[in-house]
Amino acid sequence: MDIKGTGAIVTGGASGLGGATAALLAGRGAKVTIFDLNADLGNQLAKEIGGHFIKLDVTDADAVEAALQEAEGLHGKARILVNCAGIGPPAKVIGRDGKATPLADFTKVIAINLIGSFNVLSKFAARIHDAGTIGGEEGGVIINTASVAAYDGQIGQAAYAASKGGIVGMTLPIARELARYGIRVATIAPGLFLTPLLMSLPQEAQDSLGRQAPFPSRLGRPEEFARMVAAIIDNPMLNGETIRLDGAIRLAPK
Repeated sequence: MDIKGTGAIVTGGASGLGGATAALLAGRGAKVTIFDLNADLGNQLAKEIGGHFIKLDVTDADAVEAALQEAEGLHGKARILVNCAGIGPPAKVIGRDGKATPLADFTKVIAINLIGSFNVLSKFAARIHDAGTIGGEEGGVIINTASVAAYDGQIGQAAYAASKGGIVGMTLPIARELARYGIRVATIAPGLFLTPLLMSLPQEAQDSLGRQAPFPSRLGRPEEFARMVAAIIDNPMLNGETIRLDGAIRLAPK
């Protein structure tokens, strides 16, 4: 699909992987709308890239519907969706006090990462499934963000790994279902990337984490994630697949 002139939605697009994705898509001529809870960063980036920002909780069904409508009113029907919104607080099954982790903590991660991604993509797909194709072949592209934790999650990542594993698991069945409408679905599973969370660590800690990757032995750059997004959009044969973007890293148990 041609990125230039196409409407694009990026959830979690105010910073990190989503921010880099929003900037790259806008740089290639897309009409970008950022969905995020951080209004300060979201509005700032939208201004910088000539896009639009909407403050949004991806788990709110009505709010998502309204946000998609607002974006469509500004940029026409979006044909590109990149889901980057997510959280990853660590929590062991059994805490230091010997008690089970609160169920609400586990549920929140699943709700935002997995259910939130499905909430946005399902409503996005419903809006464009009968809109016809662009160039006679493609109707749209949906790209979700998983993690290498879906395959080798570490101790303390039960909720995070489960949420990302769910994203991997739903990729193929949704791609199969939406194929009749010319809508492709793919997932990126990044390894250790230089997101705002890791940027807050001392440089020594960042370097140590980066050395875990065989090559390149460093933290991934958000721009490299964004380039993978663009590659998926550009290539119509990429469909129903989860791509590890991780420098060949395999996470240790802890």
